[in-house]
Amino acid sequence: MNLQYLDSANDPRVLDYTSLTDTSLRRRREPEEGMYIAESSKVLRRAVDAGHRPRSFFLAEKWLPDLTDVLERFPEVPAFVGTAEVLEEITGFHLHRGALAAMERPAPLELGALLGTARRIAVLEDIVDHTNIGAIFRSAAALQVDAVLVTPRCADPLYRRAIRVSMGTVFQVPWVRLTDWPAQLRQLREAGFVTAALALREDSLTLDELSARRDERLALVLGTEGDGLAETTLAGVDLAVRIPMSGGVDSLNVAAASAVAFWECRP
Repeated sequence: MNLQYLDSANDPRVLDYTSLTDTSLRRRREPEEGMYIAESSKVLRRAVDAGHRPRSFFLAEKWLPDLTDVLERFPEVPAFVGTAEVLEEITGFHLHRGALAAMERPAPLELGALLGTARRIAVLEDIVDHTNIGAIFRSAAALQVDAVLVTPRCADPLYRRAIRVSMGTVFQVPWVRLTDWPAQLRQLREAGFVTAALALREDSLTLDELSARRDERLALVLGTEGDGLAETTLAGVDLAVRIPMSGGVDSLNVAAASAVAFWECRP
């Protein structure tokens, strides 16, 4: 193992880990520099098991026994070890989850190849809350969704909070960031997908009506937390679908709605 002990929060070797509070990360360099942060031993294990490459590890000494097997897989990768106080001063938060890793971002997947093998996909339009992104990915992994597509203005699935909420499932569900939305609805249709938008419209099918169709290939399109789906998107999809509500509630949070829809429409 390539253990390197930290004595100071000003150590220049750990710049990847400085000021990792959510507010700071919004101004950070992660996407531009091709990296992301995996937080907790379970999440970083899922990252390396998915083939992602670590730049470095960052952990308190008491977590070394738990991660020895992972560190030994990458003897050339530095593992920065420090006291809880030094680590907290570096990151800006208490490292109660044991360990972090700075990971190289994987090469983007090709949309056409992804569509060629999938039966159920989710399309996330302009969803900006990282907690919702992470929860949707976790539901996708659990409920037989083969891939997730995110629109150009959607939040980053490899943002630290999104990864943490997903419990690392963002590494096991293939995803692609779209470049021309909603024009790429045509590409989904050409690949054989029925596109169904979750939207409260008078002509919406109920979710059980959609499920009863048993479409061979289905793309569920989910909109942003506040405004829902854009009118141009609704004009371009094949169907609109709604989850019937009771109790005076008009809709669910987008993450909760995704889980219900994924379950009901599983292949």
